[in-house]
Amino acid sequence: MVKKPQKINVFIKKRSEVDWRLLFLVIVPLSLFFLVSSLSFTHNDSVLVPLRSFIFSKNSSGFKSSSPYLVDGERSRIAVCLVGGARRFELTGPSIVENVLKRYPNADLFLNCPMDKNAFKLSLLKTAPRLASVRIFAQKPVPETQEQVRVLTAVNSPNGIQGLLQYFNLVEGCLTMIESHQKQHNFTYDWVVRTRVDGYWSAPLHPENFVAGRYTVPSGSVYGGLNDRLGIGDFYTSKIALSRLSLIPEIDKAGYRQLNSESAFKAQLTSLNISYFENRLPFCVVTDRKYKFPPAHLGVPVAAMSSLGPLSGAKCRPCTPTCKDRCVANVMSSLGKRWSWIEWGNGTLELCNAKGGWKKGWEKTFDRVAGKKLGQERKRVNDLKFEECVGDFREMIRMAIKWEAPTAEEICGLGLGMGITQI
Repeated sequence: MVKKPQKINVFIKKRSEVDWRLLFLVIVPLSLFFLVSSLSFTHNDSVLVPLRSFIFSKNSSGFKSSSPYLVDGERSRIAVCLVGGARRFELTGPSIVENVLKRYPNADLFLNCPMDKNAFKLSLLKTAPRLASVRIFAQKPVPETQEQVRVLTAVNSPNGIQGLLQYFNLVEGCLTMIESHQKQHNFTYDWVVRTRVDGYWSAPLHPENFVAGRYTVPSGSVYGGLNDRLGIGDFYTSKIALSRLSLIPEIDKAGYRQLNSESAFKAQLTSLNISYFENRLPFCVVTDRKYKFPPAHLGVPVAAMSSLGPLSGAKCRPCTPTCKDRCVANVMSSLGKRWSWIEWGNGTLELCNAKGGWKKGWEKTFDRVAGKKLGQERKRVNDLKFEECVGDFREMIRMAIKWEAPTAEEICGLGLGMGITQI
């Protein structure tokens, strides 16, 4: 008779443990639900915003989502930062619109470019889904500080340290534009994509490149550091990655010296404890520069735009390839992998002989590689009339939330050789 109460007590104890487990299973999901609800109304916290994106978009979290990736093209707030000169924008611009901007049609475009004779080509962006802020400005020398002179090197920079500072200023200027827009409209972007005006995109930007807490950069072409021709990250990591000028004092304090753009970029991320992720991305940087061929150990290979790729920001041009298959293997195997490396396995790379200028007939080569739609855009810019250019820019002005640029007549007149009075 004594043992029965013991069995009952054990049963009651086990029953109590089960009840607590059931209660735990109910409380945790409810708590998570209220946490997510509160995050959905939080716009100014740069750390919580990426967490909200993760909770809503990641399939493994248990929430239903239309996307298996951290970024959701319909719900994520994305800023696309586009910087640089528009020298070959008739080739690159339409590819950026099709493969980046239209891939994420709710993304806001921020354009930060110098005013020059090619700026009229930026009128191609009238087909962009959303224009947040446009800044086209006359470049001025960036004052050089002692810290910058200690940290940076002029070696291999066409315009010395000043060239690096101008580039850094363009990048950080775009961040300033984004922050101003956020402050004005009281929210924070989930993601920032920073790319270049001279980048030709051969395929869409894939959602797998949006990784919370890590900054995505292209693989290859690292030049002793990290490839800085593109960057993708949540707002917190992007703010650090895009602060190319203002964080030079931090690099200086860490003891770094005589860095090029790529090694300074790596030092910047590592000094601020930012994790990065290298991935192959389907774009290349269109170049008019001449390079020795075949390239030596630290030489620069120039890819044919017809290469299967992805080229991850390697230098490229439209050409009839002079080096394929075994030739590519011989050239690339002799190059330093931590310098101007391009992934070349499985026949994905073809090389141009870039010792001279672009060969006659390159237009047909480009049109064949890029396709009919992008070829038509190239031809349209080539045949663009002053009045058409002005009309395109006026349409962009109506689209943009903020416009800091010369008049449409000034931009088009400088590039097309027409006076303002001729409109």
